[in-house]
Amino acid sequence: MSITAQRKAEVIKSNATKAGDTGSPEVQVAILSERINALTDHFKTHVKDNHSRRGLLKLVSTRRSLLNYLKNKDEARYKALLEKHNIRR
Repeated sequence: MSITAQRKAEVIKSNATKAGDTGSPEVQVAILSERINALTDHFKTHVKDNHSRRGLLKLVSTRRSLLNYLKNKDEARYKALLEKHNIRR
């Protein structure tokens, strides 16, 4: 359900805008997307796991808030991020 530290480091490295970047919206959205995808796969086998489903909805909401912030701040980065992670809007 959660991602490993090694996978998280790979996601950060591939989405960082500069060295040591862990707080930019791009990195945060990438990490959340990775966790959302893992939970989505989890629900294919555990259909009745409603406690984890609540956590999934919270992750999606947090990602949506970050995307809204990025859209208001810089729309070009927002569109590039949606395209990179195949996020529907």
